[in-house]
Amino acid sequence: MADQPNRPVTAPAQAGHMLERARWAARAFASYSQSDVERIVRAVADVAHAHAEKYAEWAVRETGFGVVEHKVRKNQACSRGLLDTYAGQDFVTPRVRIDDKIVEVPRPAGVVLALTPSTNPVATVFFKVILSLMTRNAVVVSPHPMAKECCHDAARLLAAAAVEAGAPDGIVQCVAEPTIPLVEALMGDARTNVILATGGTGVVRSAYSSGNPAIGVGPGNVPVLVDATADPRAAAQRLVESKAFDNSVLCTNESVLIVEDSIADRLVREMERAGAAVLSADDAQRLRDFMFPIGRLNVDVVGKDASWIAQQAGIRVGPRTKVLVAPFATAVPEEPLTHEKLSPVLGMIRVPDAATGIATARAVVRIAGAGHSAAIHSADPATVLRYAAEVPVLRVSVNVGNSTGSSGLDTHLAPTMTIGTGFVGRSALGENLQPKHLVNWTRIAYSSDPAEAMPAYAGLSPWPEHRAPVPAYPLASNDDRAPVPAPARVDALVDRIGARANGAGAGDDAAFREQIRRLVVEELSHLIKG
Repeated sequence: MADQPNRPVTAPAQAGHMLERARWAARAFASYSQSDVERIVRAVADVAHAHAEKYAEWAVRETGFGVVEHKVRKNQACSRGLLDTYAGQDFVTPRVRIDDKIVEVPRPAGVVLALTPSTNPVATVFFKVILSLMTRNAVVVSPHPMAKECCHDAARLLAAAAVEAGAPDGIVQCVAEPTIPLVEALMGDARTNVILATGGTGVVRSAYSSGNPAIGVGPGNVPVLVDATADPRAAAQRLVESKAFDNSVLCTNESVLIVEDSIADRLVREMERAGAAVLSADDAQRLRDFMFPIGRLNVDVVGKDASWIAQQAGIRVGPRTKVLVAPFATAVPEEPLTHEKLSPVLGMIRVPDAATGIATARAVVRIAGAGHSAAIHSADPATVLRYAAEVPVLRVSVNVGNSTGSSGLDTHLAPTMTIGTGFVGRSALGENLQPKHLVNWTRIAYSSDPAEAMPAYAGLSPWPEHRAPVPAYPLASNDDRAPVPAPARVDALVDRIGARANGAGAGDDAAFREQIRRLVVEELSHLIKG
């Protein structure tokens, strides 16, 4: 066969190859039993946990964001930590509600397209892959270009572990070279059953406008209120630790500190002891000029440590400074320090009382972060309740750092790398993303008439355990991994075409057969190479 010139693979074709393979895997995986799923998920979580440090170092090296030891913790929480959280929960076996005479049969979403960010790259890959596998879904990971290498390698590791444990080939895939056309093709393809969009506002809006079901999340901009009843030392320590956690790349990190006047001076002293530098008015202005040079966040500061940011802004601080605290007067959109910063920089505003503090928190969230999260340090349950009722967010962490509080690492909220912002935040998800959001349930409902009995379903399952190896994905001729067709295979195909055409009197014509053979070879060559 003559060599054919290579042709670039189009984005729709590349997306189609991945999604068709994922769809095949999803169909096979949907027939697996709970014990099969537990075995596969355990294998994937174990290998992810074993490589948590490797990928934490890789992510920091590749993106320049965050702190290795903190990313290790997130990677561990999103691997074996998920097993601990959802131990005993079954998203596979039919559920029998005897009193209601209803049997619920789980139906996986199918193919999950997981968009992952640069700020929490590998932790989000671990998180979305394991949640997809818990619910018998196939997953295609599309990483942020800034973190494509660590994410692609991590996804390949998880895929190999899943297949070795008995999962279908293609159950976990990852885009190696993400581009806008390719991501758009993946999002818009009918073979994508649900999109999990974690990233900037543009990514989330694109997911929602793709025509496919999408679960997207809005940006954070977390206000934190410290009222007069709070313990200033404990609050200060928690604030500094939370704000410094992974250099504030989690969207749950505190953005604006609102503190009652009566406790403010003590809180400031304790924060300085804990490693914060509280800036003068002049230094706060230097910080604004550097971080928001044209009214928008300078992305160079994202995930960088406080000392580096201070040096770049021309501010002198100690080398061990963990957080920069910049006071300002009024929470209005024109004040840059009221906006999300994704760095260990905390705006601070003083208020006369808790009621004013709550109103200020509402103003901060109106600027950005609606539906996301807020934090409060207080010993007064009435204030906490009023804060939660009046500030339009869907999670409020109390007396804990919000970076790890609202994300479920230091509270009993569901541990997550995807924070739902609900109706107020223009999201389809109103809570932390969990396995239950990736499965629907078909409900078998019997008549409510007591005379109509429902037979026994206990112990029944339509899915046997998979003990035999799963067949490999049948590669199509246009898959670039498929072997070039041997001449004998081409001749056999021509024979079949000739036999079908024989009734028209052309099958025994040598010239006709040679023409068909030439066309078949040319078309197959183009499909294989392009």
